[in-house]
Order: sequence, then structure tokens, then C-alpha cells
Amino acid sequence: MNKLYELVYNFLKPYKLHPLLDVSFFIALTLIIHFVYRYWATVEYFPIQGAMLKAHDFLTTQVFVQSEWFIRSVLKMEITSINQTMYWPNQGYIAINHGCSGLKQILQISLLFLIFPGPWKQKLWFIPMGIVVIHFVNVFRIIGLAEVLVHFPKYWDFSHDNLFRPFFYVVIFGLWVIWVEKFLRIQKK
Repeated sequence: MNKLYELVYNFLKPYKLHPLLDVSFFIALTLIIHFVYRYWATVEYFPIQGAMLKAHDFLTTQVFVQSEWFIRSVLKMEITSINQTMYWPNQGYIAINHGCSGLKQILQISLLFLIFPGPWKQKLWFIPMGIVVIHFVNVFRIIGLAEVLVHFPKYWDFSHDNLFRPFFYVVIFGLWVIWVEKFLRIQKK
């Protein structure tokens, strides 16, 4: 894959179109990983269902515990928690389930940087750092949704679907830009 990438890159470079290759490759990889993951979920993560369910359970619990702590301790919100669901006095609630675990995005960023060209020495620390960033973005997403639920409850659905969910991809794109500018360019020189 790296040889093909280099061939196309060198072809486009004299025309100053090489950044389009990087962006096109990012978009294609992101879409392929997204749709393959969605299909894989429909077949219940065959052949590693058990491991995937354990990973979902672990991440779901971590997101719930960390966001609940922040909401109670830092934001000082009055909530009641039952079975990984936070309830507010205004009848609003946030249920943290497998879809909230961030596992898809963690796998997405891991695969993106494993496949994308670049020095392996840098990938060994950049991928784990990206996983940590994605996890904390996910916790921030739940905290942000809690704020919306309390202060702007009629905008909760809009915020969940159109602000906070796409924010993952903004962060993934930002990490990718850092990768391309700091590490891929160094390798190409």
C-alpha cells in the first residue's frame, strides 16, 4: 500500500495536488472503516463476539463512571444513577449503553493510523495517545450532553445527533492532520 501511495504522491507533487491525495485517502479509509464496522456489528462481531462485548462493557462502564463523577463533583449537578443511567430532577436522563462506549471510534482511529503511511516508531505512541484522546472526547461528549439536558432540554436530540456525535470526526481529523504534518512529512523528506 505504501508503494502505491508513494507512486501517486510523486505523480501529484509537481502539480501541487499531493494534499488532495492525503485528504482523499483519509476520507476513503474513514468511510471504509465506518461501513465495515457497521456491517460487522450486524453479524454480532463474528468471530470475536465475546471480546467485543467485554470491550464494550468495559468502555461503557468507564465512560459512565468518569462522566458521572465529573457531573456530580465538578458541575455539582443533582443526579440519581441507576444501571448506568443518570436521572435529573427535570425528568431528563442519559443512559450510557454500548453505543456510547466509543469503541467504534477507538477502533477507527487505531485502524486509520495503522493503515495510513508513516513511521512505525511514531505509530507506537501516537495510536495509544489517540485512543486516550478519543476516550476523553467521549467523556466530554456525555458531560456536554448533560449541560444541554439541564439548560436547553429541547435541543438535546439535535445536540446529540448533530453536534456531539460529529465532534468525534472533527477530533479524528485533527489528529490525522497532526500526523500528516508532523510525521508523514518528515518521512517524505
